Amino acid sequence: MARIAALAAGIVFAAATVAGAHGPSRLKTELSVVLDATPDEVWAAIGNFGDMSWHPAVASTEMVPEGAPADVPDESTRVLHLKADSGDPTITEQLMAVNPEKRSYKYMITEVAVEVLPVTNYSSTLQVNDKDGKAEVVWKGGFYRGFPNNDPPAGQTDDDATAAVTSVYQAGLDALAEKFGKVE
Repeated sequence: MARIAALAAGIVFAAATVAGAHGPSRLKTELSVVLDATPDEVWAAIGNFGDMSWHPAVASTEMVPEGAPADVPDESTRVLHLKADSGDPTITEQLMAVNPEKRSYKYMITEVAVEVLPVTNYSSTLQVNDKDGKAEVVWKGGFYRGFPNNDPPAGQTDDDATAAVTSVYQAGLDALAEKFGKVE
């Protein structure tokens, strides 16, 4: 019996060690807002992958290479030049899927400094749904924190990554609510 208890304790210890050593877990964030506009009106404002001028943090959007299409999955890549007091912080994103009939597109970040956005392996979907004739914008993403190993430094924890992505989404949705009005 003592032997079985020792074996069980060893298994529990080994499982705890493996569980603690696996690194970060995939995080998810989803925000939405219902706007006082039709889904088509809102999609016309945000549905062009090559134009994020509607987001207050984006100074300009550049399609690369220059002249690249803004609506071809796996070929459309944009560089977001962010508003900043110094430097030229950027986020490079690739279009993964687009469905104009469903008013949605999916994209992933291919390059970003963790000082700009503390995430890795980020993918996101931006969609405009019809909610009783009004536009419901749903922005959701999945990602890992910027530091891939255990014991992340300050600014690169799960909480930091989630807060940063949530802040980006909220700023964009707030700007849309200011432009179109928000349904309470």
